[in-house]
Amino acid sequence: MAERVPFLLRLDPEVMAALRKWANDDIRSLNAEVEFLLRRSLREAGRLPAGGAGTATNEADRETDRRRQSTGTGNGQ
Repeated sequence: MAERVPFLLRLDPEVMAALRKWANDDIRSLNAEVEFLLRRSLREAGRLPAGGAGTATNEADRETDRRRQSTGTGNGQ
């Protein structure tokens, strides 16, 4: 598994609560959900470095995207 870099992040309590709910809905840890959302956003913006993500992570991201699309939960609610 790739090395992880610790990073302190301050969030508005409402944003934190929404992220926790979203992570629980996706059966992920809060940390994994935040990384998933950041990675997806970077990928969509064309800013994720080539080869910067592991194959397993990409497959997990694609599976979550498919699950969200099929259940209509892609908007985070």
